[in-house]
Amino acid sequence: MTPTFPGRIQTRIFATVFAGGLWTLIISPVLPGGGELGDRYQATFFVLAVVLSLGLVWECVYHAIQQFRWEKDWPTFFMFLTGINEGIVAWFVVQALLDEGSEIVVGGSAFAVHFPTTWIAVFLFVNGPMRVPFLRWRYRGGRIV
Repeated sequence: MTPTFPGRIQTRIFATVFAGGLWTLIISPVLPGGGELGDRYQATFFVLAVVLSLGLVWECVYHAIQQFRWEKDWPTFFMFLTGINEGIVAWFVVQALLDEGSEIVVGGSAFAVHFPTTWIAVFLFVNGPMRVPFLRWRYRGGRIV
């Protein structure tokens, strides 16, 4: 299956919200750094929202790049490696959005654990369990609705 552009957008939104949100609920209490549990959740879900927003922009960039490839897609390993550049950009955007007086504090060590583990959880969800409840997902270009 070669995902269509709308399918990639729908899959990214669904997987980030569902698998990323679930993983964020689980991992937030044990992330390095201090603070109240509510503050940790606020920071990690803020990061997840930034990652989702940037992910929609990244999908446009990836779609444009993939038009130069013969099969209009790239190998699964390339999809996995995109987490590196997305994580770097997400870190800088999160830091740019949060000023000195912000209530939300995103520590570097917490981000260094939260982002990659969430990225892997979403990646594994899309390439594994998501195919069970959405049987026709693969045949509809990755579209969920």
